[in-house]
Amino acid sequence: MARQQGWFALILALAIAAGVLLVQFPLQLGLDLRGGSQLTLQVQPAGAITRVEREQLEAVKEVLDRRINGLGVAESTLQTVGNDQLVLQLPGEQDPSRAARVLGSTALLEFRAQKPGTEDQMRGLLALKRQAQAVLASKERRAPEEGPAGPGTAAQPDPPSIKAEELARSLQQLGVQMPAGADEAEQLRLLLQAVNTRIVDLYEPAALTGKDLTTAGRQQQQSGSGWEVTLSFTRDGGEAFAKLTQSIAGTGRLLGIVLDGRSISEASVGPEFRAAGITGGSASITGNFSAEEARELEVQLRGGSLPLPVEVLEVRTVGPSLGAENVRTSLIAALSGLALVAVFMVLTYRLAGVVAVVALSLYALFNLAVYALIPVTLTLPGIAGFILSLGMAVDANVLIFERIKDELREGNTLIRSIDTGFAQAFSSILDGQLTTLISCLALFLLGTGFVKGFAVTLGIGVLLSLFSALTCTRTLLRLLMSYPALRRTAYFLPRAELPTGA
Repeated sequence: MARQQGWFALILALAIAAGVLLVQFPLQLGLDLRGGSQLTLQVQPAGAITRVEREQLEAVKEVLDRRINGLGVAESTLQTVGNDQLVLQLPGEQDPSRAARVLGSTALLEFRAQKPGTEDQMRGLLALKRQAQAVLASKERRAPEEGPAGPGTAAQPDPPSIKAEELARSLQQLGVQMPAGADEAEQLRLLLQAVNTRIVDLYEPAALTGKDLTTAGRQQQQSGSGWEVTLSFTRDGGEAFAKLTQSIAGTGRLLGIVLDGRSISEASVGPEFRAAGITGGSASITGNFSAEEARELEVQLRGGSLPLPVEVLEVRTVGPSLGAENVRTSLIAALSGLALVAVFMVLTYRLAGVVAVVALSLYALFNLAVYALIPVTLTLPGIAGFILSLGMAVDANVLIFERIKDELREGNTLIRSIDTGFAQAFSSILDGQLTTLISCLALFLLGTGFVKGFAVTLGIGVLLSLFSALTCTRTLLRLLMSYPALRRTAYFLPRAELPTGA
């Protein structure tokens, strides 16, 4: 009796702990339950690589994982699909454009010195670049603010502008083919793209790349409201950076910082660095960045450059309302199934059925607590695995109770029938659970995405069902049998099936 009370105290303590755990750590809901965004990415072959192999796909996934962690999107998942695709899920994210922009870029950072004799060309291109950037920024800033001016509206300074003829001439000189019907903003973007390409052509080959970085950060500039990105190099990278800056110090040639073939910053190096260059193993990129732009660049550089280019094939958004509807429907299905199982167990196995319902409720509580503790991101297939594991737990109780009924039909005492029922049903229960676990392992190792979620929840449920059936059910039954009023064979078996004289 004392042993059974000890087991009962342990089960009660576990139930309380599970309840507290669920309150402190709510379940993590997946994309289909919470709403959010899903991006399908395809890895593209490049250079000498004509076909994407598994090794290249895993290398790309590792870089993207670091970038996603840098973005700070909670509960995101990145899964490989096939040989060249990845599926990224961002629960709760309704605007995936930022993630697509950060993940889709290669983030190949290069430090290049300007070629000698190109100073005049560079000055003209930089003047055109700054003018186009100022006009485009002004148009984008003024667009949401435009509205009817009232009589008391203060006069605003004239915004920077560029004449249409001058813009057309610049585009023609740069060889840009303008699409029909393009507005001024689109023309300015094409102009900036062409100017950046010309600027990059005026640089020597890269003397230093992002592979020599140890970390990247961001900070607001001391003068002005813009942001800058700070860099720290490895020892070899710091030496290469010092040598590079020494070679152009005081010459009037610029140090270009190129990201994915686009010049993002052009810096001059003063004559005071002619002796040893810029030492210390650190540098900063100032390109009049906004806080968001600096953050994105920091994430890209900290994550590293992609070994192969990535193309965003599909962006799918699931609204919160659809996710809430999925949760409601799934909850109704789970509770309805549990209620029908409870009615069946009570009608068929009587008092033992009542014990089974209590044990199944504890099983469901323990199961959800383990999901929160690991944590498991719960999806619709995951809920299906959870409901199926409930059926597996019921199956174990059915085997035990049928063995108990067989023992009672043979005229054995109630206590002995219960002990024998558990002992003889154990091997059958263990075999059934092991075969299910083997299936879960195969699904987890060979499946992807939602299939893995199904395998995880079903596997956890199968393991917990052994504890529920063999420990919780047995403890509760033996505890009830300590009360003489409940120790009646008729509470387990209909009178018509009882042996004569029972």
